[in-house]
Amino acid sequence: MNTMTLWHITGWEFAALALAALLVGFSKTAVSGANTVSLAIFAAVLPARASTGVLLPILIAGDLLAVATYRRHAHWPTLWRLFPAVAAGVVVGTVFLLWADDAVVRTSIGAILLLMAAVTVWRRRTADAEEEPESVATRSGRLKARSYGVLGGFTTMVANAGGPVMSMYLLSAGFRKLGFLGTSAFFFLIVNVSKLPFSAGLGLIDGRSLLLDLALVAFVVPGALFGKWAVHRINQRLFEQLVIAATVVGGLQLLLR
Repeated sequence: MNTMTLWHITGWEFAALALAALLVGFSKTAVSGANTVSLAIFAAVLPARASTGVLLPILIAGDLLAVATYRRHAHWPTLWRLFPAVAAGVVVGTVFLLWADDAVVRTSIGAILLLMAAVTVWRRRTADAEEEPESVATRSGRLKARSYGVLGGFTTMVANAGGPVMSMYLLSAGFRKLGFLGTSAFFFLIVNVSKLPFSAGLGLIDGRSLLLDLALVAFVVPGALFGKWAVHRINQRLFEQLVIAATVVGGLQLLLR
């Protein structure tokens, strides 16, 4: 962890991080995938690897608020099928971080996000009917859950960028707005908490990074409250379009930096 960088950020840089924290809250209760913008801001202000350790507790704070808001809408059969594959992806991501530099990380994650967005758009345009969440019980549904789970675990460990991957999976599985938000809320709370020892072991989280988190976490709350207000005013089609657009923007940001 580059603690010197953490202690020498300017007022404008702190303001940018505060805006990113607010966007985290909004993404957790409204448009999942919007926090890819937060990821880019943190990586621009702080060293890319160190930024993932600072951002993780902010994400967990947003996850807690999202669970409190949408806990009744979670689809647990989907979650149980995802977790084993996600765990494998987290382990692979941890090994990847041991040798990959920032450029390789950005390019890999950006390419994955754009691929997932393209596949989701194609599937939704060619499907005869929308799938229901229960489709994860079929053989093809299980295979899809495992594939997205590994990618989600990998991207969330490497760059806190698992949100767009899982968003694409939940959309492709036919989740409606509230079910989408409730399922993703529990998913990322459990996954992000499980990442804490890995991130600490890699030196991405320490006492000074947590002090910066303490200063930023207050900005997550108004973002989450605004998201809760906004989500009921966004129809299903617009919701899906916003999620896919946020994923594409995040992927392009990572590739073009």
